[in-house]
Amino acid sequence: MAKTYSIAIDGPAGAGKSTVARRLAKELGYQYVDTGAIYRTVAYFLDLWGVSPKDIDGVTRYIDELTIQIEYDEEGTQHMMMNGMDVTADIRTQDISQKASLVSAHAVVRDMLLDMQRDVAKKYNVIMDGRDIGTVVLPRADVKIFLTASAEVRARRRTAELLAKGQKADYSQILKEIQQRDYQDTHREVAPLKLARDSVKVDTSDMDIEQVIGQIKTIVGKKIPV
Repeated sequence: MAKTYSIAIDGPAGAGKSTVARRLAKELGYQYVDTGAIYRTVAYFLDLWGVSPKDIDGVTRYIDELTIQIEYDEEGTQHMMMNGMDVTADIRTQDISQKASLVSAHAVVRDMLLDMQRDVAKKYNVIMDGRDIGTVVLPRADVKIFLTASAEVRARRRTAELLAKGQKADYSQILKEIQQRDYQDTHREVAPLKLARDSVKVDTSDMDIEQVIGQIKTIVGKKIPV
């Protein structure tokens, strides 16, 4: 089997991981895997059943009824299939984002999804983003990036993104939610968000997307033939 390469991009909510990873994957010809969308799908499924993300007994009881698949369209866009239904658009809400953070703290959920994520990396050259890719999912990734920005910058970006879509957005509330999400992600017992020992930290607070892409491509180019 031919050698496959993997790039892990970790970081807090709103750091731009998905945007950066998607662009890089397209430019490098890699498969992009948005692991956050996988956990959002779990949270959405449980939400439909009225199961609280904090209810470990409920989560354990219902998780066996869930089948998740990742599909890609002709443009390489990732689609999340929940029991055969495309829920890609449905999972992109702030409420589901918060619940996904809580759901991801359960070992039963992470164990269920771990092999699925690793199998994709065995088959393709991948760029995978999330909270614990470089530390847990792909500890031997060829390149590890920790993408971050201040909570205030992330909140401003998210506010602008929502307003651009014609949606209501309150900066103060979004900032509060981001800070809460950061706390949840860094303090959970199972696979907490942290900087991997061999990860390169990239702070995007004062950078635009082109600068971020350029810096990461330089880092990748030192370790992987591109």
